[in-house]
Amino acid sequence: MERIYVVKGLDCANCAREFEEKVSKISGVTKATLNFMAEKLIVNLENDVENEILKLAENFEDGLKLKRIK
Repeated sequence: MERIYVVKGLDCANCAREFEEKVSKISGVTKATLNFMAEKLIVNLENDVENEILKLAENFEDGLKLKRIK
């Protein structure tokens, strides 16, 4: 299944790359792509790990917010 999130609060493209890598390493995530300029994160999942993704965002950078749009 695919989930798409609007990403707000990332300070730089390097932070976006680091966050994308961390999301990719979550068990159950098959692919994660973060477009810093478009402020979108697309995640392909084998099972529902949305809570883990949201918790990672909460602890990654102060002010980082994810909102699922699909």
